[in-house]
Amino acid sequence: MITGIHIHNAAPQNEEWKQLLIQTLPERSPFENGDTLAFSRLSGRIMGTPSDETDYYIYLYELSQMENMHILSETLDKTIASDKFQAVQNIHMLNQKENGLSVNRLVAFLDRDQLIAGHSNPAMHRHIRQSLMKVLQTFITSHAQGTNDPDFRRLLLDIVKWSLNHLHPWMEQADISRQMPRVIWYGNGTKSNIYFLYYLMLIGCDVLLFHPEGKDLMKEIDPENEHSFVYTYPAVSSLEPFPNEKPERKSTVAYRSTKELDTILHHEGSQLYKPWQFRGHEPVAITLKTTYDELFLLAKEKAFIRPNFLVDRKRVEIPNLFAKVNGISANKKEYWDRLHTLVDYEESHVVRKFPFTNEVTANYQFHYSHCLTKEGDIDPEKLVMSNVWQYKHLPEEVQASMAQRISSMVRNPKFLTQGTETLEQVQLYLFTQAVHLQPELLRLIQTFDYSQTIPKLILYHTEMNGELTRSDAAAIYFLNELGIDIILYNPPGHRDIELFIEENQFDVHWLENMVFQQEFIEPSPLRRFFNRFTK
Repeated sequence: MITGIHIHNAAPQNEEWKQLLIQTLPERSPFENGDTLAFSRLSGRIMGTPSDETDYYIYLYELSQMENMHILSETLDKTIASDKFQAVQNIHMLNQKENGLSVNRLVAFLDRDQLIAGHSNPAMHRHIRQSLMKVLQTFITSHAQGTNDPDFRRLLLDIVKWSLNHLHPWMEQADISRQMPRVIWYGNGTKSNIYFLYYLMLIGCDVLLFHPEGKDLMKEIDPENEHSFVYTYPAVSSLEPFPNEKPERKSTVAYRSTKELDTILHHEGSQLYKPWQFRGHEPVAITLKTTYDELFLLAKEKAFIRPNFLVDRKRVEIPNLFAKVNGISANKKEYWDRLHTLVDYEESHVVRKFPFTNEVTANYQFHYSHCLTKEGDIDPEKLVMSNVWQYKHLPEEVQASMAQRISSMVRNPKFLTQGTETLEQVQLYLFTQAVHLQPELLRLIQTFDYSQTIPKLILYHTEMNGELTRSDAAAIYFLNELGIDIILYNPPGHRDIELFIEENQFDVHWLENMVFQQEFIEPSPLRRFFNRFTK
């Protein structure tokens, strides 16, 4: 008679998980079947796809044809009997009335009303209850309002539904000393989906989550991989429907070899990057602190050559420049040669008249509020789908990057308040200006291949060519967030960008002479002629 349950978490190497998945519990190690039933469960997150994604979908289809293999993402039964629904409602109302029941009492009420899966073996029945308690406690720990969180009612109802519709019949049919239920989840999932899969893992079911785009659905619940392993394929693919028929193998041996070689040569750490390889990644600016001389040495280097360039499966950390040059150096020829070099770069956009943006004064509070999450941050997906979004003509990846950086910029702005302005008003201001960029600034963003040449915004500002306004500063701040190089020249050394952006966000280089009424000196025709043939 089994009186205790002890579960080990399998930690397969490489693709050993494929073999473990088809093994019975006695074939796995460790295994013990005495007073205590001890076995290894296989719980993992399979990220991305192999070089040939056809093989990936063939494997998924073959899994779906195996006996006692449950493709839960495709078969999820969301129905619930009215009496069970009312019982859950009553427990939830009691939870609200008492301002949060303890986990023990919650599970006791659920068990009393037969709202959770059970088992004929008392030890397994007790284990199922204890696993549910761990799941609910995990939710409470990670949500400040605990069981009073707005998502808790939905989570509780969904776990009850899926426990009765899936887990209970699976456990009734399973020989727990030979094979626990085997569950496959494919693609995206809701919070309730993820917590239910976590519940299955704790019980001891084999659970594998597949996501071809490389999204880690379990990261927040299991950040240390304590309950599930992570296996990462070398490539990522778009999220296609789960294969209901076996895909045809159309790729040739040469094609698969080319894909494998491409993966080896152009992976994130290879430094042999293809054009636009990271267009789907989120750009994150890592603004470098440099000396005045280093500024010009680094400006000519591509992003992946610069120090601190880093790329992973989702993000590109771009070492960019953000500097202000006050005054003019004693060696005027060197000063103008360096400035002309920056201006002559093909990827440079030069501003010599201010303001160079149009300030938006309309009230965008409604649009801003509509894009916020419950936590008060901008949801990039909501922003891109909103009526206020002006950039739908741009490639989807560019839109996603812009929306992500707007969210990041607004969440923790390094932008100065004006007068009695509040932080919330600053956030609204940045949001409003960021969704109305000028066409020439959009071109800088759209032509930015994150690992390659970095676009440059070169600004030449004197006391004679207008005032650098707050909307100009907001645009500069946003471009810096995207990783674009920004160099602002101010020959008289007057304050301009410092009035709007925190000074620790950019370098300030003071040259020897403060010069007034200094017109911009155009590069000589001879210089432009030679530059044309040296590019």
